[in-house]
This record gives sequence, structure tokens and C-alpha cells, in this order.
Amino acid sequence: MRAVGIRGFGGPEVLVPGSAPDPVAGPGQVLVEVAHANITFVETQFRAGRSGPFGGAPPLIPGNGVGGVITAVGAAVDPALTGRRVVSATGGSGAYAERVAVDAAAPIEVPDGLALDAAVALLADGRTATMLVDAVGVRPGERVLVEAAAGGVGSLLVQLAAAAGARVVGLAGGERKVSLLPELGAEVAVDYRRPGWADRVRAATGGVDIVFDGVGGDVGRTAFTLLDRGGRMVSFGLASGEWAGITAEDAAARDVTLVRPDVPPARLRAYAERALAEAAAGRLRPLIGQRFPLDQAADAHAAIESRATVGKTLLDVR
Repeated sequence: MRAVGIRGFGGPEVLVPGSAPDPVAGPGQVLVEVAHANITFVETQFRAGRSGPFGGAPPLIPGNGVGGVITAVGAAVDPALTGRRVVSATGGSGAYAERVAVDAAAPIEVPDGLALDAAVALLADGRTATMLVDAVGVRPGERVLVEAAAGGVGSLLVQLAAAAGARVVGLAGGERKVSLLPELGAEVAVDYRRPGWADRVRAATGGVDIVFDGVGGDVGRTAFTLLDRGGRMVSFGLASGEWAGITAEDAAARDVTLVRPDVPPARLRAYAERALAEAAAGRLRPLIGQRFPLDQAADAHAAIESRATVGKTLLDVR
């Protein structure tokens, strides 16, 4: 089968297309014929050798999320699963390939009416966004600041917060990204690359009640200063390359709660299922900003790391 592998950590160029042995569904497993692979920022960090043992040690086929059709089952697995459209985590590696064998309990069936590429785009990001909104407890009328609002998770957070009745401020870097935010539900859209962005947010809202911090660094630290007393902040990404680094003492001094979700795997799966159901019902739309064929996985990683992407980036395998 066709696959993209890495033999060592490094830049995007270490992602090399080639061939690999076809996997077989062993006992308790199913074989998924992959149509799309999901790419996450964490995977780019793993490839560069900066994210610990997330995907194992090279050589390996990277990637942790796929969408496709179950084509075979192993021993002790219900044969009725064959033919079902599913999305699935892969256990940390193996997704950048035409086929992958996963534990039979891992796949989530894609609801009728939801396109497979949309489902893949929601597998990780939809689970994360729904979990974060629940953890923070968005209430009607609250002022919610979403950083990296044109990203995969951020674009979903904007939609979910707006659907909960919040007044949403979307932060994004660059005019192209900022222009996408109003149609997602942002009442205020601000370019954090422009000087004085925090003043514009304060002028529009007077301050905020919730910060979803997807950038970290100086942006995250400045967003923290916009929180009114009793506010909540949760960090979900570090697009800047570093976390905001807000200490418990800093938060306590301003009567702000730092929300750090600790969710068991069973609930994470339920969040993914909820995101798929919301999308199938037309209430949640993943923003698929760019797609690359499987053999251009290196170009996909380079685009993500250059911060040139919007929304979700997919590998189209078929």
C-alpha cells in the first residue's frame, strides 16, 4: 500500500512517500480503507521531535486520525461492521497510509448525511471544542474571546459559543483569517497581529468573561488581562510556540479561574460523537481550509508550521 513514513525526526522533508506492507486485522481489530487522514498541530511537533513519545519512535508511519470504510474484521469481531463508514484514532501512528488496522472498539460510525471528510475534520477538533465549551461552562450573554479563531478548534469554538448565546470575539492573525470569523458567529473580529488589538476588544466589549487561549505567548498573556473578575481561561494550543504561562498566583490575584480539563477517555469519545451529531444536524460546520494528496504530506506540514493555513488540513488518500 501507499504510505508516508519518517525514519528520523526533523523538518517536513523527513516525511517521505513510499510503500509499506498491507496491515491485517488481527484478533479484536478491524481494517479501515482510508479516504482521508486528519493532520493536527501536535503531529507536526512530533515529527520535529518536540512532543515526546506521542507517536512512538521512528521509523514509523505518522498520523493519529482517519476516516474511511471498514473492509475486514479480525477474529472475535462482529462481521456486520464491514462496510460501515467510520472515523477512528489509530493509537498515535499509522494514519498517513491507504489502510490501517485498529482496535474494533476505536472507530466511531459516521452519521448518515455527514460527509466523510467533514467527519474526519471533526474527529479531534470537534471532540476538543465540545469538551472545552463544557469544561468552561459558556452561558448566554457572556463575552467569550476565542484566540486562533480561524483554526480547526477555534472555528468550532466560535460556533459553539455563539450557539450557547455568548457574545463572541474572534482573534486571528491576518486579514484573510479575520474575514472568515463573522460568518462563523463572531460578533467582533480582530487581527491580533495589529498593534493595539486588546484596546479594540475592550472598546467593543468592556472586557471578557471567558478566554479560549489557542495562541499562548504574548497573545495569551494579553488576553488574560482582558478578563473581568470571576472570569475563566482555558488554554488549548500554542500557535505562538509557547504557552501563555499564567500562574495560579496571577489568576488568584485577579479572581480568575484557570480551567484545566481532565476528561476520561470514555467522555472524550462521547464528545466526538456529539460533535459528529451536531454536524449531521447542520448545527456545526468544520472549516476545511486546505487539502493535500497523501504524497504531499510534507507540504501539508510545512503549511501548518508556517501558519499559512485556515481551519482544518486534511490528507486526501483516495
